[in-house]
Amino acid sequence: MAFHDYDALLVLSFGGPEGEDEVIPFLENVTRGRGIPRERLAEVGEHYFHFGGVSPITAQNREIIANVEDELTTRGIDLPVYFGNRNWRPFAEDAARRIAADGHRRVLVFATSAWGGYSACRQYDEDILRLREATPELEFTKLWQFYGHPDFIRLNAEYLREAVERAEGKRTAILFSAHSVPTAADQASGGPQDSQLYSRQVAEAARLVAKDAGVDDYEVVWQSRSGNPATPWLEPDVVDRSLEIHAADRPEHIICVPIGFITDHMEVVWDLDTELKEAVEDKGMSLDRVPTVGLTKDFAAMVVDIAENVAQGSTPPTLSEVTVQGCTVNGAPCAAKCCAPAQPKPASA
Repeated sequence: MAFHDYDALLVLSFGGPEGEDEVIPFLENVTRGRGIPRERLAEVGEHYFHFGGVSPITAQNREIIANVEDELTTRGIDLPVYFGNRNWRPFAEDAARRIAADGHRRVLVFATSAWGGYSACRQYDEDILRLREATPELEFTKLWQFYGHPDFIRLNAEYLREAVERAEGKRTAILFSAHSVPTAADQASGGPQDSQLYSRQVAEAARLVAKDAGVDDYEVVWQSRSGNPATPWLEPDVVDRSLEIHAADRPEHIICVPIGFITDHMEVVWDLDTELKEAVEDKGMSLDRVPTVGLTKDFAAMVVDIAENVAQGSTPPTLSEVTVQGCTVNGAPCAAKCCAPAQPKPASA
């Protein structure tokens, strides 16, 4: 099978509001089925209201799409690119209907996540199952995860190397940060050596980036946890750990690499650029939040490379010692327990 066997490329993402009147409806979609009251959603929405109700993710995804379209044109590849979200406009179901109306049938899907795990991978497979219900005439092939792809590692390492050079002469701590998840959800797919363990993949990507950048001393931390405080999540928290490091080692400077995000999502601009920055500066330290890599031309070239690999039936290159998985057809999981959601505990008597 070759590239010409596919008709379209769908960029599938999470979604985000683009105005204050959209914040609560968007959060209702995100939390659908969890019974969270509107007053609690209004509290969560304060992060969005702080920025005029606009999440940066939609504009960033459109920029990624423009870069991918440029790369396809440069290579002489005729592959129209569509955009759809899980939780807000443009909705993925609407995008699928447009793809079908335009006469396409075999669709490559780029999910905007580098990782395995339920939220980062399996939930996108569930999205594709819904797309199949809306447009059964279409076939969807989701691209491989890319946390260990040489270009993803290189781009992050270049930014980290530049940050280290800027910090020359300062006592510096380096933190790689990614979105926390409940520990039960992280461990649902298997044991600590399971290749689909999200936390293991984040640690592997951090190791590869640090190695490429010539960094020996770093830590992996987590951010953006939510929900019941009694539920165990991946730790340590990026703010808590920064304060602990300050109390123990008195660094002058923190370098934070948002390895878990491909663009400056709300979690980056609020949790890192706002909350972490304020906490660090309150202790007399400075913060250098390393740029995300998703809006670079090289990132778009990587996406097209992966699409070509999948279309040709070959495995994309990886630097990772952890097996890269995630390529699925029509929403079927790539392995029996791959990225499965955590099973609820039985109720006590």
